[in-house]
Amino acid sequence: MLVRLLYASRAIDGNLSETVQNIMQQSRDHNPQHGITGILCHSDQVFMQVLEGGREAINTLYGHILRDPRHTDVILLDYEEISQRRYAGWTMGQANLGKINPSILLKYSALPELNPHRMSGKMSLALIEELMATAAIVGRA
Repeated sequence: MLVRLLYASRAIDGNLSETVQNIMQQSRDHNPQHGITGILCHSDQVFMQVLEGGREAINTLYGHILRDPRHTDVILLDYEEISQRRYAGWTMGQANLGKINPSILLKYSALPELNPHRMSGKMSLALIEELMATAAIVGRA
C-alpha cells in the first residue's frame, strides 16, 4: 500500500544551508533502498516535506523525523493512501522557497512567505504541484 505524507516544521539551526545539504544527503542514502520518494521545500526558517512510499517505510521515517533535533514544531498536514506516486522521479527533490516568485506563494497563503503552519495540507500540496509545473524543484535523482 502506497501513502503520501506531508509535514511542516521550523528550523532550529541558523545555518539552514548546511542542514538542507545534510538532509538531502541522508535522503539520497536512505530513500532508494526503502522505496521512498518526495520533495523538501524550505525557506530561511521553515521546512515542508512530502514523502511517498510504502506505509510502513513512511511511518517509520516520520517517527525519525519527529525526533530529529534539527527542527521543532513538526505538524502533520496531510496523510493519505494513494494509487500512484506524484514524485516518483525524485529520491528527494528540493525547492528553496526563498528564491521563488512571491506571487506563487500568494496564490496559496495570506502572505508571500512560506508558513505551512497556517496553510491547509491541500493548499500546501497544491503549492508543491505548482513548483513542479514551473520547474522550481531541483535535485532529481
